[in-house]
Amino acid sequence: MPDNAYNSTASAHAQCSANAQHIGNADHAANTQHTGHSQIATPDEMHPEQSSTLSSEQASIEKQKVFIIGLPRTGTTSVSVALLEQGLKVAHMAFTKQAFMLADAISDVPCFSDYRQLDGLFPQAKFVYLERDMAKWVPSMQMLLGKMLPHLEAKSGRFHPIMKRSFRHTFAIDKVTEPADEAHLIACYQRHQNEVLAYFHGRADFISLDISHAGSLSRLLQFLGLTTDCPTLGQVTDRALSDSQIKSAPNQISQEGTSQEKAAVQPLPVNTSEHGLDFPKLNAGTHVAAWHEYKHPNKVNSNSAGPQSRKFFDYTL
Repeated sequence: MPDNAYNSTASAHAQCSANAQHIGNADHAANTQHTGHSQIATPDEMHPEQSSTLSSEQASIEKQKVFIIGLPRTGTTSVSVALLEQGLKVAHMAFTKQAFMLADAISDVPCFSDYRQLDGLFPQAKFVYLERDMAKWVPSMQMLLGKMLPHLEAKSGRFHPIMKRSFRHTFAIDKVTEPADEAHLIACYQRHQNEVLAYFHGRADFISLDISHAGSLSRLLQFLGLTTDCPTLGQVTDRALSDSQIKSAPNQISQEGTSQEKAAVQPLPVNTSEHGLDFPKLNAGTHVAAWHEYKHPNKVNSNSAGPQSRKFFDYTL
């Protein structure tokens, strides 16, 4: 869950900074043959102040964007944190146009539902789909929906309208009696996966990853043209250890706690074996707030305000 899921209004290392600059300056001429550009319209629930055209949005894009379009509970937090450690500015969920403009990489809502429209608005973007073993994803998604459903209700739910729209579009939570039903979730996952793979078939600006596979982080960094020797990658899990995680451990760690006790509640460290870099294991189990707890200067606020206040893009799904 992002820092601002509800409807409310330190410098990196030199090599990591170079990685972020590389994202902005990369040449993507081979990836410009995109299809399915979105039709620009005004969603009723957004009440935008003024309509804008696709051409004007494209003209404002100067840097490459990275969109993480895997469904929730497929590793979006782990990928987001890994890209932060590479020096990129990252928004885990983005609810305003300004958040998209500020971030180099955006994950989760609304990327997993809006990838076609974002492809039209950001023709130089790269897209990263995340897959996960169904036997692990379904119970994890059921757990997440159990926490979120009361806040996704169309009128009384507290979550941001963009969040509600993405979940309605992908999981049909307003059209079924039991949105967390196993068969329903499997059907949603498979439909989303099939549509994504069909849309990006044969394109060089798309990659599909299972972050549990050995060397998956190295594959992502290579795809993005980033180095794999960022000095902070091995320290990801140290930053991710939060006070709330410590307090939730079976044996609460005091200030004098041993390193062995701390290790018992830390996420698994980044693997740097001969297979390449692996992703840190974050937001695991029933924990759904690792992004909120993770502190980093490159995090982009999901509700960032800009010249057009907190206006979102003028498209419909």
